[in-house]
Amino acid sequence: MVIKEVSLETVCGITSKLPDNQLPEVAFAGKSNVGKSSLINALMNRKSLARTSSQPGKTQTINFFNVNNAMYFVDLPGYGYAKANVKVKEQWGKMVENYLHKSKQLRQVFHLIDIRHAPSENDRMMYDWILHNGYHPIIIATKLDKIKRSQIQKQLNLILSTLEAEKGTAIIPFSAETKQGREEIYAILDGILEENS
Repeated sequence: MVIKEVSLETVCGITSKLPDNQLPEVAFAGKSNVGKSSLINALMNRKSLARTSSQPGKTQTINFFNVNNAMYFVDLPGYGYAKANVKVKEQWGKMVENYLHKSKQLRQVFHLIDIRHAPSENDRMMYDWILHNGYHPIIIATKLDKIKRSQIQKQLNLILSTLEAEKGTAIIPFSAETKQGREEIYAILDGILEENS
């Protein structure tokens, strides 16, 4: 996949109507500060189109990035941030659920988990939720450069077993620093585009 042009096309807040896109969509879900913006920027070859924030929980909108006029990267708001109040969390949940239910073009959900830790309760809930909505998420194990090579397989197994992931679930270790894992994700995106052509 060669990224030629990218633009942030639509930003949906809690009360916004979802866009009626005609191109395939891939969504990125993950806990606040799991490195979601860094992953999206690395895939788009941009420094800071998806805004990374030192304050976790900043993204409270669903952001649609038009990539090459061929597909959309959909950045879902980060979940599990402790300081967000209950009302915000509820609204966030409704917004994401609404998107998962209603998008006609959603082809794949990438679920980001920090490779250094076992998935949290929120991670497990999100995983089950994605399955419940009829999607089979691909797990992206972020922050790969933060652990030793010898620990990688152990941590990947820990993530899959903690999530009680479906047999055959794909998991891709990824580093925004070294871009390791990017080609594997591109291959999946190319496959989606081929199916759609």
